[in-house]
Amino acid sequence: MAGVAGTQAEHRLGMALVALSAGVFGLAGILTKSIEADPLTVTSWRGLVGGVLISAYVLWRRARGGGESLHLGWQGWLLAGLGTFASIAFIASFKNTYVANVVVIYATVPFVVALMAWVLANEAFRRETAVAATACLAGVAIMVGSGLGGGHAFGDFLALVTTFAFALYAALVRRFRTAPVVWAGAVSAFLGVLPAWFVADPLATSARDVPLLAAFGFAFALAVVLWTEGARRIPAAEAGLIGTAEVPIGIFFAWLFLSEVPPAASLAGGAIVLSAVFAHAWRDWNTARRPIAARGQSQNV
Repeated sequence: MAGVAGTQAEHRLGMALVALSAGVFGLAGILTKSIEADPLTVTSWRGLVGGVLISAYVLWRRARGGGESLHLGWQGWLLAGLGTFASIAFIASFKNTYVANVVVIYATVPFVVALMAWVLANEAFRRETAVAATACLAGVAIMVGSGLGGGHAFGDFLALVTTFAFALYAALVRRFRTAPVVWAGAVSAFLGVLPAWFVADPLATSARDVPLLAAFGFAFALAVVLWTEGARRIPAAEAGLIGTAEVPIGIFFAWLFLSEVPPAASLAGGAIVLSAVFAHAWRDWNTARRPIAARGQSQNV
């Protein structure tokens, strides 16, 4: 009984940590838009603060005997470089369109990953995934189409670039199973410090922006740590389902703190995408639960 109770406590802790990470990730939009500095400067400071904190976490895990290798290899460096590129596009997209558009378009990453795996690795592309992906495509088309005449098309385009970059990142993580992913994330954050020095002066940041930039870096590191610790305690499908809460949280924060209300077309397209994402994640979670429930019943017989 003690073992079962311990397992249940670990599971509840994992759910709580992933839910908290979704809430922290949801702060990205309002923090980016609240900072007056350019996207590269934001990436630079977020990378510096976040990179230091994530590195401290990796070293702490290693001291406890459960950390990753610090040897990146070419696979780790590829992940780090791709992560830096995706982060720059991600932050720049918030500066150029609605928070709702960015987080909703980004929510389609799992479907783009599945499509890449189908095209590049000939992995099965389930019918349910194809239906959900088609619905997401329609929803994104409505959102992006509404921005063509409203001055937000560039931001929507950057959100699409971010989505494909992170999808490729996720696909490579699945392929490079031995790569030190969290450590690569820390190195990626540090690499994000460099570009701003070629086109801007990060040290010229206003006194108003400094605490916001520090908070952004801290939030970034905290979200990564919470997700890492939570996701290793619960099934991947459940972590994915809970993680989708980042989308409505991000939209709610943008409305609450920035009074940002996207146009009707963005809301309509976003509703289609969110419905497809949540329905697909819910189906995956239920599918993953069935074998666990079956094993539990067989043990009680």
